[in-house]
Amino acid sequence: MWPAQALRYDSRVMSGQRPQVERILIIRPSALGDVCRTVPVLATLKRHCPGARIDWLVQDTFVAAIEHHPDLGHVVPFPRAALAGWWRSPATFSALARWLGSIRRDRYDLALDCQGLLRSGLFALATRAPRRIGYANAEEMGWIGLNERIDAPMSEHTVDRMLRLAAAATRAEPVRDMHLHASPIERAAVAADPRLGGGRYALIAPTSRWPGKLWPAERFAEIAAAMLQERTGGARRFDAVAIVGAESERGQVGPLLELAQRDRRVVDLVGRTTIARLMALIESSSLVIANDSAAVHMAVGFDRPIIALYGPTDVTRVGPYGRASTVVQVLREGDVFDHKNAVRGRAMMERITVAMVEQRVFDTATPQHAALPRQPEPSVGRT
Repeated sequence: MWPAQALRYDSRVMSGQRPQVERILIIRPSALGDVCRTVPVLATLKRHCPGARIDWLVQDTFVAAIEHHPDLGHVVPFPRAALAGWWRSPATFSALARWLGSIRRDRYDLALDCQGLLRSGLFALATRAPRRIGYANAEEMGWIGLNERIDAPMSEHTVDRMLRLAAAATRAEPVRDMHLHASPIERAAVAADPRLGGGRYALIAPTSRWPGKLWPAERFAEIAAAMLQERTGGARRFDAVAIVGAESERGQVGPLLELAQRDRRVVDLVGRTTIARLMALIESSSLVIANDSAAVHMAVGFDRPIIALYGPTDVTRVGPYGRASTVVQVLREGDVFDHKNAVRGRAMMERITVAMVEQRVFDTATPQHAALPRQPEPSVGRT
């Protein structure tokens, strides 16, 4: 049985009136890169519903990616690890029920499921919001908790698909504002780091949870060494190179770590940064070089120069939004985009040569922290 609030809303829509929206929930728990590129949904909602409180349901480990955004009302942390296996444990099941109940008690007027999976669809249903908007073609029957299902072709970029939901919610043009916001404390910490704060540094994010997305670590090491070499007249020279990644990924980047031991200008930060610190590092960097990973989307959010190395993933759908020209990717006829196939993916990544990336480095690097121009719509970038 539908709540009375929903019946009132329906009657107002049928009469042509636009109901007042006071509380909105964005549902985008993960992954980190996807969370970063969901901020245009927040910006769109705030632009067209300025008086509304806009909350965001996000995985608790990714809160730092959005918590400083000025348009955000409250963060609703999803304790994914704590609630894992809820069907096996009565205590965990009770904890899940309490958590879902807390979402319902916030009495949202509108919920947007930007994830499009069964779990996020059930989160939308749990809100009991009168309007629960999501994808008509959501995977895993993720549309099950929705009462407004929006057509959003899978062929579109992920950001554009999400903005279709925001446009449906506001009945207005979307706002393509990708701007991220770093913690002031972390920003100050980066500025105070004597290894980085005194000059121009490049940030290299050479790791990935998917082996098929990895560019060879020895090639990253060659690029790092080249960036630290003196050029004619001292132009296009970086003072330092920061290497980032998770502690569990140190085994992926051995050649870079060896370089860091030989050259103090290569700063080993692998396993030594939080998400909040990573955001501040990217914001202050002069160039970001990364595999297909969250670092690419953070660099877009901070409008940093980027060199994005892509292989078995479709740039038109998941590349750096509006910055496809920054992608280095070598495609051949018959290629299949399947990042889970490690053998095929690595073969595609190995087509990218050191010379290709080095040329991009010195075409992109500028004496100041200049950003590349943005494009309003994404396009395919191939080398």
